[in-house]
Amino acid sequence: MKMQNTQPQTTVAGPVPLSFCIILSQDNRIERLIDRPLEEYLTEVRKASIAWIDCSIPDDDREIERIAQAAGFSKIPIPKLTTGFYSAYEDYDTELGIMLPSVTVKIEKMTVHPLFILIRDNLVLTVHSEEINRLLRFSRYAQQFFKRISPENTGDKITLILERIIDENNDRNFEYLREIEMHGDAISKSLIEESVAKKKIAHEIYRMKHVLIDYLNVLWATKDVVDSLRYGDADLITNDEKLLGRIGILSDNIDRHIELTEQMSNVLASGLEVMQSIYNNQLQSLNNRFALVTAYLTVLGTAFLVPNTIATIAGSGIMEGTMAAQWWYLPLLIVSTIVATMTSFLWVLHVWKKKEED
Repeated sequence: MKMQNTQPQTTVAGPVPLSFCIILSQDNRIERLIDRPLEEYLTEVRKASIAWIDCSIPDDDREIERIAQAAGFSKIPIPKLTTGFYSAYEDYDTELGIMLPSVTVKIEKMTVHPLFILIRDNLVLTVHSEEINRLLRFSRYAQQFFKRISPENTGDKITLILERIIDENNDRNFEYLREIEMHGDAISKSLIEESVAKKKIAHEIYRMKHVLIDYLNVLWATKDVVDSLRYGDADLITNDEKLLGRIGILSDNIDRHIELTEQMSNVLASGLEVMQSIYNNQLQSLNNRFALVTAYLTVLGTAFLVPNTIATIAGSGIMEGTMAAQWWYLPLLIVSTIVATMTSFLWVLHVWKKKEED
């Protein structure tokens, strides 16, 4: 991974750095290095009380494995860590490996990038895709944060840094729920617009439901890791109940967002029910129109059936073909037509009323 050499900086400005390192030395001096070669970071780590290295890389599992090996992580099986379903937790006593999901949502498409956190001795190493830079905000205040935790022992320092990194990642994941809610509200609004094709809305609701399902999987995967830290008793993590309580707060926050996501899913499900009701109403309306046309055709067909039958009989040779010449023939056709029409109409009207009563 190519990196440019620059002088140590205390603030983040200009382009987003590809890597940085925050070092708390044995004499409590704090130094921030940016875009240095990994080997230079590791040289400084050997003299540090605690250090945090962050690297941005392309989405390449081999690059993660190379960085882990260069940083001295020999026990953690990186391939096993990278193949977890959104998250992974590997504790090997002197080394701890964690993978957390980092979410990005654009309208109806959710992308999950892995955030790897590797811990050993006095080093916390984070490796993530170039597509996300959510730890950058924390890095701006990391020097003040390291200053506050300097009196703590190594296990407490690692726990506090780890808790803050997970919290920063969770906060960015939680923010995307607002975008999903806003898009869901736009879909709900379009349900009442007559000009919008309901088939299109149904597809949008389905895609949003799919995003919410993936988002819930991300939250549950994150919660699994947090609970493993909370109850797993990893050797590198503190046993201080107060500090472990802070990790418990992270778990509670995830629970609240799981509830919000499930509520949002229920809202979208109700939207699908509304769509089904609309389709059913449209189908019922179409059936009613067909029934009305059928009723009219029944009345007309019956009305012309009787006079047509009389005319057929008249042309069959009865009365030696003189029936049509009789004075009563035309009145008979007119009266039979009227009587047949009224009888058919009254019968159809009776059937409709009976159907409405049922």
